[in-house]
Amino acid sequence: MTNANVNLKHDRMRFIKNKTSANLALLGIVFNVLYFVSIYSSDVGNYYYKAEIGISVVYNLLFLLITFLSSEGVKSYKLSYSYILIGVGAMQIVRIFKIPLEAVRAVITVSGAEEAVMSGRQFAYVTVMLTLSAVCCIAGGIIGVIRTGTLEAYNKSLAEGEKN
Repeated sequence: MTNANVNLKHDRMRFIKNKTSANLALLGIVFNVLYFVSIYSSDVGNYYYKAEIGISVVYNLLFLLITFLSSEGVKSYKLSYSYILIGVGAMQIVRIFKIPLEAVRAVITVSGAEEAVMSGRQFAYVTVMLTLSAVCCIAGGIIGVIRTGTLEAYNKSLAEGEKN
């Protein structure tokens, strides 16, 4: 790209929102919804009737709220929201090791017969959904950091150019 094209691209960033990061965050929300629908729709005895699921519900609500808010923040090139998205994405990876991993290992007795709480197929599905959610959030955050840094540097160069 020529210098004029690069400057034009950077100048456009001042007026166009960062839709890529915002859309990735929203896609992360969609994958999280698919995860929790799979978990919460499971009806295996009374395994899921614990305080842990209540905490999970509250966490999901906070995830939805924080991620949506962050999607709006990164859209306007606010750096702090990019870091929040990266952190939320990391937490999605951590979540794999709690409910899904415990449920796939657990066996309960229902009507006198032992049965697995979560099948290997469901475990693979929810793990993929959490991983995709994490990847979307982290990618959206990283893209937000890069684009915000680029825009801030360009704005600084414009301000210095006006001083001279």
